[in-house]
Order: sequence, then structure tokens, then C-alpha cells
Amino acid sequence: MYTALVAGTTTAASTTTDVPPPPDKAPTVRTRRRAARHALWSRPRLPGPRPPWAAATQLQLMWLASPALPVGGFSYSEGMESAVDAGLVRNEQQAGDWLLAQLQLALGRSDLPALAQAHRACTALAAHGASHGAHQAASEQLQATNDWLRQTRETAELRAQSEQMGRSLLDWLRNGLHGNDPRLAAVAALPGAALWPTAFALATVLAGAAERDALLAFAWGWAENMAQAAMKAVPLGQAAAQRMLGRLAGAIPGVVDTALLLPGDERQAFSPMLAILSAQHEAQYSRLFRS
Repeated sequence: MYTALVAGTTTAASTTTDVPPPPDKAPTVRTRRRAARHALWSRPRLPGPRPPWAAATQLQLMWLASPALPVGGFSYSEGMESAVDAGLVRNEQQAGDWLLAQLQLALGRSDLPALAQAHRACTALAAHGASHGAHQAASEQLQATNDWLRQTRETAELRAQSEQMGRSLLDWLRNGLHGNDPRLAAVAALPGAALWPTAFALATVLAGAAERDALLAFAWGWAENMAQAAMKAVPLGQAAAQRMLGRLAGAIPGVVDTALLLPGDERQAFSPMLAILSAQHEAQYSRLFRS
């Protein structure tokens, strides 16, 4: 009768007879284990379905943006060491201002828009059912973007940095899951050498990343390397570097969105002070970094 009352299937007799429930029994070990298993498996799940590739792609982007990626990014300061030597960067505030300006005026108008176009070209190379003409157009666009990147490196150090990091990333990709991908061979065969933004675009396409996510990862990897360079060159403490990264993290999404909307013929590489300091760094007497 008690079971019927709990299940909501009472009979006429049960509605007129007050039957008390059986006395509570002390839970056994087996009962407690069952309750624990039920609590474990009935925990709330993550909201919303996620594509099966989303987590793997996100981890790949974190990997590509990590300073631990063996491409040598930690060994470059991109002119900051020369700015410190010239007395232009002496503390946390000045270092943060310097990096924000470099993000907005250099990366945002040059490397990030070029990376977006290289990403589109690498994506088009893998399009199924595309015509020979479409593949040819994608190859030409990729080469033109890479040529533009090389021609706009304003000093020998900056060009050598981009070539070395691009070459190292291609070597890393050859030793991974996509070593036999024809797009890797196409990028490696570019005249001269594949520069860092071009190679990074290929790596993000192979990882299945969307265009905006690729630019965010590129910018964040640059920010982490530059914050570490500032720690050594100024020098700064870890807390100061984290505050600078917080400033950069707040600015990066807007810079990326602007770069995505920039037409190809409006890219520009014009940072005179950065170019002068980079050129001076080539002959700087004492230095820790390669640029």
C-alpha cells in the first residue's frame, strides 16, 4: 500500500484507510554506495552541445600560442631591448604603453591582416571540389601575401626573425600529424621562405581553427613573448608582466576585429621609431636578444 501511495496509484480502499509508512531503516553500506554513485552521475553537465572537434582545436591553438612552442620566439624583443637602452622604456607603464602601441600600429595593420589573408588562402587550397583555377588563385594569393610580409620587414633583424620562426614552425609541423599534408609542401615551396605569419596561418588551418580564433592565438602568443622580453630587458617582476598582459588581453579582441575588416590593399607597415630602434639594435654593444 505504501508503494502504491508513493507511485500515485491509490485505490478506493487506500483513500479511506490511513496506513502509516514503515519505520525508517538505517542506511546500509550498499545503500550509501548507490546514493554516492547516483549523486556522481547526476551532476549537471556542460550547457549546450559542442562539436567534437572544438576541444581539440582549442588545445591546438593554445599550443601554438604557447611560449613553449619550439620556434624561438623567446629570443626576440622586436626592438624593445634597444628602446630600453635608449631610455624610452624604463618602467612597467612605459613598457605597457610601448607594447600597446606596437600591437595597434604594427601587428594590427600588418601581420594580423596578412595572417587573415594567408588563412583564407590555405583554407581555399583544401577546398573539396574546387576548380584548378580556384586552387591556382589561392596559391597566388598565398605567395603574394608572403612576399608582402618579406618586403615590409623594415630591418634585417626583423626579417631574419620572421624567416627563422616560420622555418621552425614548418619543421615542427612536418614532425606532427600533418606531415604529409599537401598544403604543408605548398607553403614550404614558397619562394624565399615562409614567414612566421604565413606558417602560423597554415598551422591554424591544419588545426581546424576559424579565422578570428587564429588571429587571437597569434596576437596572444606575441603578447606573452613580449611580456617575457620586457621582464628581462627593463627589468620587471612577474606581477608587473601579468598586469601588462591584462592590458594587452583587453585590447587584442578589438585589434583583431579591425584587422579582419581591413582590405588587402590597405595593409601597411609604417613604424619609423620601431624600425630605427631595430636597426640600432643590430650594432648595440650589449644585448640579450636577437632583435
